[in-house]
Amino acid sequence: MIDAQNITKRYGDHTAIERVTFKADKGEVLAFLGPNGAGKTTTMRILTCFMPATEGQARVAGYDCFEQPLEVKRRIGYLPETPPVYQELTVAEYLTFTGRLKGMGRADLPRAMDRTIERLSLGDVRHRLIANLSRGYKQRVGLAQALLHDPPVLILDEPTVGLDPKQIIEIRELIKSLAGSHTVILSTHILLEATAVCQRVVIISGGRIAAVDTPERLSARLRQSEKISVTVKAPPSDLADRFRSLPGVLSVFEPTDSGAFLLECELGRDLRDDVARLIVTQGWGLLELKAVSMTLEDVFLRLTQHEEGMPDTGAVEAGSGQEASTA
Repeated sequence: MIDAQNITKRYGDHTAIERVTFKADKGEVLAFLGPNGAGKTTTMRILTCFMPATEGQARVAGYDCFEQPLEVKRRIGYLPETPPVYQELTVAEYLTFTGRLKGMGRADLPRAMDRTIERLSLGDVRHRLIANLSRGYKQRVGLAQALLHDPPVLILDEPTVGLDPKQIIEIRELIKSLAGSHTVILSTHILLEATAVCQRVVIISGGRIAAVDTPERLSARLRQSEKISVTVKAPPSDLADRFRSLPGVLSVFEPTDSGAFLLECELGRDLRDDVARLIVTQGWGLLELKAVSMTLEDVFLRLTQHEEGMPDTGAVEAGSGQEASTA
């Protein structure tokens, strides 16, 4: 549904994004992650035909963003970071206005408004002026206009900004419910949000794609060792040394406030059986034993380091591109 190939945007001597390439399949929810100034919003503006790319090609739902912008706009719903609402209109008046702009007929528009207002819990403020709504409600009204014409593609820039915790959960559940029937690109700074609602992530840094993959595959690809967390009821004073003596253990970090030892082990070796056997046979009392995976936050920080400290991500991009094309 979305296919960006080597899109580049330059402003004079400044390059905002360079050779950005990724795909989003039909029904997929894709997170777009990156630090401020990384190029997320620029990429979204190109995909929504707000601005043309300097180089490269972007297609949405089979239509070229430069050659066929009106066809693209008919098939997308867009929520920018600042909701595009008119303060002097009521919620119903605003949705009627945006529905007509989207070409919705008089017969379809009322039903679509009722469905969208119910979906986003806007019934209580339907006839209130948008100027008198809280920021959270304004955000939901902005999302309502993006969903109103039931587009196959949704591009959402920070959709939960300004919402309270209950509303954030509701919007995340809504976005997850769209998977399968809509293709969604979700820009966010909240890593928990990406893992909660998205199937794959695109990490962009310095205007370039650093990686495209599932959080689990990125973690597996970037980790350099296996880690185990273990909590013992009655640990002997030399327990850390006992752990270090196990074949495959690289290092042992002493417990802090949590009371858990952290064991760093050779990559590809699962030593949980060996650790459990040592503790149980000695009668020390095994309270907890679990593998510690690399979080999306770890992946994000690793891939968005300063350019001088960044790893060679060519292999990450090449592998991800192949996986994305066959997903």
